[in-house]
Amino acid sequence: MYFCERSGFMDKIINIAVIAHVDAGKSTLVDAMLKQTGTFSEREEVVEQVMDSDTIERERGITIYSKNCSIRYKGYKINIVDTPGHADFSSEVERIMKTVDTVILLVDSAEGPMPQTRFVLEKSLEVGLKPILFINKIDKKDARANTVVDMTFDLFLSLNATDEQLNFPIIYGIAREGIARKELTDTNNDLTPLLDLIVETVKPYEGNINDPLQMQVSSLAYDEYIGRLGIGRITKGCIKVGEEIAVARVDGSIEKTRVTKLFINEGIKRVEVKEAYYGDIVTVAGISDISIGETICDKDHIEPMDMIHIEEPTLSMNFLVNSSPFAGRTGKFVTIRHIKDRLDRELETNVGLKVEPLEGLDGYKVYGRGELHLSILLENMRREGYELSVSKPEVILKEIDGVTCEPFEKVIITLPDEYSGTVINALNERKGMMESIESNEGYTKLVYLVPTRGIIGYRSTFINTTKGEGIMVKSFHSYMPYVGKIQGRKNGVLVSMENGKTMGFSLWNLEDRGTLIVKPATEVYIGMIVGIHNRIEDLNVNPCKNKQLTNTRASGSDDAITLTPPKTFTLEEALEFIEDDELVEITPDDIRLRKKTLDPKLRFKENGKSE
Repeated sequence: MYFCERSGFMDKIINIAVIAHVDAGKSTLVDAMLKQTGTFSEREEVVEQVMDSDTIERERGITIYSKNCSIRYKGYKINIVDTPGHADFSSEVERIMKTVDTVILLVDSAEGPMPQTRFVLEKSLEVGLKPILFINKIDKKDARANTVVDMTFDLFLSLNATDEQLNFPIIYGIAREGIARKELTDTNNDLTPLLDLIVETVKPYEGNINDPLQMQVSSLAYDEYIGRLGIGRITKGCIKVGEEIAVARVDGSIEKTRVTKLFINEGIKRVEVKEAYYGDIVTVAGISDISIGETICDKDHIEPMDMIHIEEPTLSMNFLVNSSPFAGRTGKFVTIRHIKDRLDRELETNVGLKVEPLEGLDGYKVYGRGELHLSILLENMRREGYELSVSKPEVILKEIDGVTCEPFEKVIITLPDEYSGTVINALNERKGMMESIESNEGYTKLVYLVPTRGIIGYRSTFINTTKGEGIMVKSFHSYMPYVGKIQGRKNGVLVSMENGKTMGFSLWNLEDRGTLIVKPATEVYIGMIVGIHNRIEDLNVNPCKNKQLTNTRASGSDDAITLTPPKTFTLEEALEFIEDDELVEITPDDIRLRKKTLDPKLRFKENGKSE
């Protein structure tokens, strides 16, 4: 407990994190908790998933960055951390586990535990937390809440949970409607059972105001006016604005500095205060180069905490200066210096990222936790006015006990029975290993372990194969022995051999050769990819040729041309599609595909054979 200068009494503080697989309803549950505890005024307009404040988070309906808020209930201040559910952003989850007293684990009442459920639960059990299980979406037609509880219990067992952790409390609910119930047969329509359970089973953080300060930084933020911010829980004592503190650095050195500003969370707002005390999650300004895992201590009592271990990246991409003929047309930031400054800024807060300069090239090798992790960064850069070219994602190989190993992903697929044979064949070709197969009511559920190299680029093929009816969920599993060469894309591409604007007449004639990815009147350049070839080899084509105008007319030859709408690529689809000799050109207005070597004659020499 500690004295709260805003309310004038001692606060009892409980910190909780909401964890789950992607799309399980974490942000929706946090919304309901905020609304039902009176955080918003009656006149305040509240959007759905209020914690997902980032533009891309709102567009995609996913949480990317972990965020803090707080509620007050029965004399307790409950700090809530909303976490990402996608495996690519699991570094956000790993960091915050030491700052909370318990976690609410959301599991879908029909799907049961998913790959990412296992990862986030494992991290919480490792630090000794006793989770609260929330079985969500019990209003689903195919809900099987009791079975899902048993499946989750088995998951706890497989993760070596202690006897105390196995005795987890269970809540059933519908987060979207703000309902939580102790039993499936209950009829209440609010979250009171969940909130009561939190304050009854989780002890408030205990400490002594006179202890020397100790606080570990678990998260970073950046403010244009006050610089880098360190976020973490105060584990001992109190911290005051203006006081001298000591920072125990990653390298073991000690640096003394002063706190210039201090913030706590009240509702969804960051509120500036003069002092804060043990148990609370605070944001500290004044330490310009603070890093994750570093400990802020009393200047006379330096007690560094154990460093926070973050999982290593599994993928890399080359971020290169855009060298296409259209470079600089729409982007504001196009040089290597611009790209370096932006990546340095990203490293301020994105701890799952690593950056290295490329020898002999104008660019950087960027390491991340997965395709989505890196594509979100690229999408943000594109929207900010950056232009660059990026290479195909490459997996990071490791030597483990003298054996070369590569990352594998756990892939769970649900699809109609009639497509299962085709998908099984495709995954086997990509060196996948089947773990289980179940069939129920016309749908098949497949569980596979597939090399990350093999699953990159498969999503679009999967959607086409299953006519959009299949669901594929994947998550990093582990490093396993290298499986050798994996067959890549089975189609070549149509590559422009002319500069100019595409003509409907040319595109109409090219439709027999493959699937087009450009429209008429699109500006193209030599070496730009304009379509997907029907055959395995690449084909140089002229998409800019127009029909010869003559005085001769023939019946039927001058009919209006009808073109099939071109295939369009999102940024993720483009990154999955390209091969090693291709690049994705990213600009604020366009996403183009191109060959690394634009000149067809030079490409011919490099390939050593005719295209």
